[in-house]
Amino acid sequence: MISATLNKHYKTALMEATGHIGDSPLFLLDYVLRILRVIILMSLWQMILANKGSVDGLTLETVLVYTFLAEVFRQQMECRGSGMEPAIWDGSIANRFLRPAGVFSQFVAQMFGRWFFEFLFFSIPLLLLSPLFGVSILPSSPVALGLFVMSLALAIAVGLAIELIFGAMVVLTSTVYILYQIRDAVTTLLSGALLPLAFYPWGLGEVFGWLPFASMASAPLRIYTETGDPGHLILLQVIWAAVLWPIAHVLWRINREKLVSHGG
Repeated sequence: MISATLNKHYKTALMEATGHIGDSPLFLLDYVLRILRVIILMSLWQMILANKGSVDGLTLETVLVYTFLAEVFRQQMECRGSGMEPAIWDGSIANRFLRPAGVFSQFVAQMFGRWFFEFLFFSIPLLLLSPLFGVSILPSSPVALGLFVMSLALAIAVGLAIELIFGAMVVLTSTVYILYQIRDAVTTLLSGALLPLAFYPWGLGEVFGWLPFASMASAPLRIYTETGDPGHLILLQVIWAAVLWPIAHVLWRINREKLVSHGG
């Protein structure tokens, strides 16, 4: 029974991974633009932090590694690509309730399929190009790497819960793209993926660090760059995952009968 269920989700993930080329024939252009984004961000940090030593506890080398890894694991730290947004908009989400698999797990399998494709064709090549960007992405120790992997897994767990909560809110309010635009904007601002929270003025970074969005990106990146206490950051991630998943489950259970299909 378990193997059959896993096989269904494996096939879903495989279809999403292999279908990405046909569905998005310009995906290579998107990857080129993202590499340009990395070049621009790295150049900006080099101009801003050159010859300034440590700024708010972060050196230029640390910020470069932080920024580089944030792009390598961007999909995982944003926790997007589940396909929930268009499924709610075009009404196809209704069909997912009729399939012999959990609704959540279908979206998760689809997301992992897209992540696999991107990690294979973008993240790994970008990692191999790291010397050209002047950064060393080698971890300081096997322990640091293990803590980063654990934190990244917890970041995905927190991000998935937030994705499902916003999906449930869409079902309740029937405003698909507005809510998801708000979600993306808030995540970008508060997660620390684009700008390390230590650089936020007036101590805002310390406040934002307690929010669940920081557990999606800032926590694993700070652990990898050794600019944060791993025990504190991982514990906070566990707490947020334990709090947010029951909320996501309750919201979907309440709103399931209120599902409104948009479009055709």
